[in-house]
Amino acid sequence: KGEAHAEGEKVENPDTGLYYDEYLRQVIDVLETDKHFREKLQTADIEEIKSGKLSRELDLVSHHVRTRLDELKRQEVARLRMLIKAKMDSVQDTGLDHQALLKQFEHLNHQNPDTFEPKDLDMLIRAVSARYK
Repeated sequence: KGEAHAEGEKVENPDTGLYYDEYLRQVIDVLETDKHFREKLQTADIEEIKSGKLSRELDLVSHHVRTRLDELKRQEVARLRMLIKAKMDSVQDTGLDHQALLKQFEHLNHQNPDTFEPKDLDMLIRAVSARYK
């Protein structure tokens, strides 16, 4: 409200409107804790990011960062499963295929719900890019 932000203070970004906005923000925050990845992100142009070239850098981040990303992915998969269950409960249709429903979420690799891999980062980037074309 007209106040200057102190240097280093985190400024809230506006909501992207994506149903996975919180997951996206958490992934970015964790990736930015890795010095190497942060430097690559800062020097990459938009085409390098969209093409998936930046996703390959995920193999070079620290073990701690990968562990945290794995945890975030498991939490997101659990959240999506809860949404699917709520949807199934609301329509009382038990004949739905759980895996088929997970396929509609294009921002992560649902076939590997336990670890965050370069494919997950690539899918997340592509999903966000497709939303803003």
